[in-house]
Amino acid sequence: MKAVQVVEFNKPYSLLTVPTPSPSPTELLIKIAAASLCHTDFMGLSGVFGVPPPFTASHEGAGTVVKLGSSVKDSAWKIGDRVMCPIVSGRCGTCAECQGPEENRHYCPREDHRGLTKDGAFGEYMLVDADETVLLPDGVSFEVAAPLACAGRTVYRAIKLASLQPGQTICIIGSGGGLGHIGIQFAKNLSLRVIGIDARDTGLALSKEMGADLVLDARKGKEEVVAAIKRFTAPGEKGEVAGAGGADATVNLSDAASAAGLACAVTKMHGVMVQVAQPESVSFPFQEVVFRDVRVRGSLLCSRREAEEMLELVAKGGIEVKKKIVRGLEGVEELVRLTEEGKINGKGVVVL
Repeated sequence: MKAVQVVEFNKPYSLLTVPTPSPSPTELLIKIAAASLCHTDFMGLSGVFGVPPPFTASHEGAGTVVKLGSSVKDSAWKIGDRVMCPIVSGRCGTCAECQGPEENRHYCPREDHRGLTKDGAFGEYMLVDADETVLLPDGVSFEVAAPLACAGRTVYRAIKLASLQPGQTICIIGSGGGLGHIGIQFAKNLSLRVIGIDARDTGLALSKEMGADLVLDARKGKEEVVAAIKRFTAPGEKGEVAGAGGADATVNLSDAASAAGLACAVTKMHGVMVQVAQPESVSFPFQEVVFRDVRVRGSLLCSRREAEEMLELVAKGGIEVKKKIVRGLEGVEELVRLTEEGKINGKGVVVL
């Protein structure tokens, strides 16, 4: 089969012919119909995760079941099922996370991640763990499902962790990116007021298009952005007093060095900042956290049950995934180039 692989760190992907894999007893073999490029793929390409190459890239895939592992019950899966491929693979099943609440099992410290530490979706076929795989509802296409495998799952969980009620305000830093534009729509579906912040003209335009109630340009500086959000959220005429106003929660999707600090600054006193972006280090002024009791928590992916919830929401309609589609694995090179040039509006998707 053909596959796009990392063969050397900090070098371009290679399109190779490799053996078609066979599933272990607990795996499924998926014929990939669509796979997408994620920011994290560039981290894998640079060796951040420490797994030696070669390995097939992309952790965002969707396709059709073509073979069951010997221990997989045909009552659970059947040939021809349409699925969203999971990232998580090989959970130990015995640690505190695996034995704990379902929504935290994907934090198993012994698990692997498809496309980053094991072969992923930029191939004609891909192995997945049967117990982690999610069935696609009717009406959700492969081209939509692939980006949701990471981008959708990640931002859906982050918004849920904010634990807001209808009518409250959530701010999304990096709102016009691959995760952000989906997150705006999830938040609006939950009847939240949404503030979008981006630092690119295309990102600002996409944030408005996706329905953000207020869109702000981060390039105008922290003071101006914070003041605008306080005015937007201020409780009546007293909103300009120190500490008043601010988003009830903020989700930070930006790797920019100042993004986490801005995310804390725009969050109201006693509010929550959910850190999703994965720069080498995350920093913010202590005053924003200590003096204002802003609680910072991290978020990674989501559980299988949450992924099923997300897909049901998408299946009902009203959630749009903006994407640049290329045909065939030969198109991965073009997606990489366009992404590096900042010319992808939404997500880059390969259709096989």
